[in-house]
Amino acid sequence: MNKEQIIEEINSLKKVKNASILAHFYQDGDIQDIADLVADSLGLAQAGKNSTANILLIAGVHFMGETAKILSPEKTVLVPDLKAGCSLADNCPADKFSDFISKYPDHEVVTYVNCSAAVKALSTVLCTSSNAVKIINSITKDKPIIFAPDKHLGNYLKRITGREMIIWDGACMVHEAFEARTIIDLKRKHPEAIVLAHPECPEVVLDLADHIGSTSSLLNYSIKSDAESYIVVTESGIIHQMEKSSPNKKFIPVSNDKNCNCAECPYMRLNTLEKIRDALRFEEPKIEIPEEIRVKAVKPLERMLEISAS
Repeated sequence: MNKEQIIEEINSLKKVKNASILAHFYQDGDIQDIADLVADSLGLAQAGKNSTANILLIAGVHFMGETAKILSPEKTVLVPDLKAGCSLADNCPADKFSDFISKYPDHEVVTYVNCSAAVKALSTVLCTSSNAVKIINSITKDKPIIFAPDKHLGNYLKRITGREMIIWDGACMVHEAFEARTIIDLKRKHPEAIVLAHPECPEVVLDLADHIGSTSSLLNYSIKSDAESYIVVTESGIIHQMEKSSPNKKFIPVSNDKNCNCAECPYMRLNTLEKIRDALRFEEPKIEIPEEIRVKAVKPLERMLEISAS
């Protein structure tokens, strides 16, 4: 069966089953093109909660499926591949995080959504890279803060907000691997290019950026800016949307791997059109969360959405 036939079958299954496909910007271009919505973590969370579909298929990674299920327990939530994890979530296990926060009992626990449902359940409020500054600024200045699990995003927030934080020592395997010398070399080759970087990158990389922001922020900047070329320091999947939105502009991916000219998340790229078709056909793999964890996790998630909307 060729790609066109698979896409036709996916579209048919969506109609029959009242399913919606929500894809992250870091998915393969073919998956982005068949999705009902392509967004960052905040956009996916909001869309899942507001969707009228009976089935939500999250074309992303496991924690994104959990987020959708936490907010929409009555819906069937599917992910194409249960092995699509996240290095940030994997390196912040709930038992160790519980021990960590117990050492700071008076602290507000601000947790990046790139974490498991069990870690969300231990949090005061969640954030995404889109709303992290707003979330931190919403906390009264007399309250100390724990931030997890991304140390680079945490350190960036410290610089932007001026707040002191206790930061969990975690990092994204994709963004952690970007090096300043790679950006400097590209700036020499493309002196006219604007450098766009995600705040999960190390500080030495962020110091070279012209604009720092979430994936949606980077995309919007590239659309609105008059510049004709951009060095993109994040997972290369976002370039698909950038090129669709601004076909006359040039987007230069930054390699974080000596063996390829790319920066791809291996977990995000486990999803395929075939796996999406099969997930819709068999309604598996499903995301299931113990109700006691879901009830605890939904509170910091809803608090995040309320602050974001204010």
